[in-house]
Amino acid sequence: MPQQDDLFPVPPLSVEVPKSQTEPRLWVRRLKIWKEPGGEVIRDIELRPGLNIIWSPDGDDDPDGGGRAIGHGSGKTLFCRLLRYCLGEVRFADEVQRDAISTAFLNGVVGAEVMLDGVCWAVARPLGIGRKHFAVEVGNLDVVAKMEGTATGIEPLIDAIEAAILGDGTSRLARLSAGQRAWPIALAWAARDQECRFDDVLDWRSSASGSDAPQPASGDAKGPRLLAMRAFLNAITDEEQAARRGEQDLASQLDQAKRQRSFLEWDQARRVERLVRDLGLGDTSLPDMPLLLDSLKSAAKEKLAAVTRLPSGVGAELDDARRTLQDARTTLRNLELKAAELDARLPLEEKLLAQMSSEIPGLSAAAQSAASQVCPICEVPIDTALAEGCKLSHKLPDQAQCRARLEAKREDIDTQKNEIAGIKDEIGALKPAIALASQTAKQAEDRVDRLEKAADARNTSWRTATRGVEDVQRAAEIVDEVARAEAAIRKLEDALQGTREQLRGFEDKQAKAIGAVSQKFSAIIRRLLGEDAKGFVRLTGKGLEIAVEAGGDRRTAAIQSLKVLAFDLACLCLSVEGRTRIPAFLIHDSPREADLGQTIYDEHFRLLHELEEKLAGLTFQYLITTTTRPPHDVNIDPWRRAVLRGAPGRDRLLGCDL
Repeated sequence: MPQQDDLFPVPPLSVEVPKSQTEPRLWVRRLKIWKEPGGEVIRDIELRPGLNIIWSPDGDDDPDGGGRAIGHGSGKTLFCRLLRYCLGEVRFADEVQRDAISTAFLNGVVGAEVMLDGVCWAVARPLGIGRKHFAVEVGNLDVVAKMEGTATGIEPLIDAIEAAILGDGTSRLARLSAGQRAWPIALAWAARDQECRFDDVLDWRSSASGSDAPQPASGDAKGPRLLAMRAFLNAITDEEQAARRGEQDLASQLDQAKRQRSFLEWDQARRVERLVRDLGLGDTSLPDMPLLLDSLKSAAKEKLAAVTRLPSGVGAELDDARRTLQDARTTLRNLELKAAELDARLPLEEKLLAQMSSEIPGLSAAAQSAASQVCPICEVPIDTALAEGCKLSHKLPDQAQCRARLEAKREDIDTQKNEIAGIKDEIGALKPAIALASQTAKQAEDRVDRLEKAADARNTSWRTATRGVEDVQRAAEIVDEVARAEAAIRKLEDALQGTREQLRGFEDKQAKAIGAVSQKFSAIIRRLLGEDAKGFVRLTGKGLEIAVEAGGDRRTAAIQSLKVLAFDLACLCLSVEGRTRIPAFLIHDSPREADLGQTIYDEHFRLLHELEEKLAGLTFQYLITTTTRPPHDVNIDPWRRAVLRGAPGRDRLLGCDL
């Protein structure tokens, strides 16, 4: 591992400002918040090139707070997010906070004066609902905030920033997805989420912030963010990107080839296992591949030949048995239908007999009455009526007719009894016939079942034997396919190795760009930690390696936060020199003094003050929010731009408690 810092003294931090550069190419001149368009101004914060401090005093640090001040909840992070919002980010808070703000400021507007290459862009965006987004070049912020009509959207500003500073090739070099803009990614780096805690150079957006930043500004995969960062730092070329695309293609092809080989090996093992089982060779000592295939092939052919010799006349006999079964079932069904018909008819005939029998007593009584007749009208014996005379009726029953009806009914009853007896006899005769037909059908079924099983067994044996021959043939083919797959894998591995060696060569070529970052990073570390400290930044095959040495390699939580701050400042210095594709613009939201230590924290402010006063002038803009009191020499105008307090509500950023 190179140890250049051990051989040569670390030069002090220096910044070569282009002669034509007198102010930052991109900076924010003002942030303004209205209760409603043209209405009450809630907050108007003027900003400047160079160091800008937004302080929220905590405890007894606030001399004007009238008691113990509350430093948290004052709106420092919201201030940073509103700046990001005016610079093109989609949202200014998470969903819960947005709902609370939009409820309190239904028609609220936030605006910013964004300076781009000396031209003022007036940006106005809604805090509530129903308002429109405007970004107007050479616009008056107060006028734009009240504008109606067709909205411009924020896109004109993003287009202008990308055209003026990032350049057309940045999206291509950063390998962003189709339609994705480069500026939101650069803004994510330049204005990290506070929730990321400054714990890694490549952690820009936290899912907890609800900022909805596009990839690669968030997510666990840091590779895309590293590529984007390298594109912004001019540390990658089109040739390297082409090589990286080739590496990805080769890696994908290699994975596919390995999956194909694994499938072929699994398929071959499955077929061989089935062959050993079907051929009954499980208890046999078998040779290894490829001799095993010869043994299996011979056994499969022998089994197929044995199956071929099995009798094949089962088919005609089975057809005859099926016809016999069909006839037996038809006979049985006809007998059962006949029996069912007789069983249904018998109760009806018996009921008819009962009805006929019930008429006999009436007919018998009528015959007896005809023999000694009584007048049906007055119930007077006929003899008396004849002797004395009847005044009512002269019609009398006919004795012969009554007896004839009685005899006819008795004959009908006898006929019905004979009919019923015949039905019962027929039912009795059907029972043994049905039993015999059922037995015949069962015997026919058994015969068909036996013959079908025999036919199935022969067919199964034939299929098994045929499949065995096919499996042996396929297993032999797979041997060749596996060999071809292994050859393809070796070829792809060689090509991938060559491409990766080419990429390492590209990384060596980019050592100059990364070396410039490393040089300034080490100078900043030395400035913050002392003359004995040093740091370095390297691009390796595993990513970006950043280390700090101060009496040994340091990896504490404080050093991790310091690495992030120092790295960002090193890149800021390179941007001032015009050696990057990003503006010299940086927002650090509340880096914790507890993470850095008070001495380093104070020295960080003094370094920014020195950068402004001695090294770079007003050619950059650095905004920092803090709860911890900044050093006295910078905690004054013009560097301190605003004081926010967590209580009372009027001293918070939005002038109220939400």
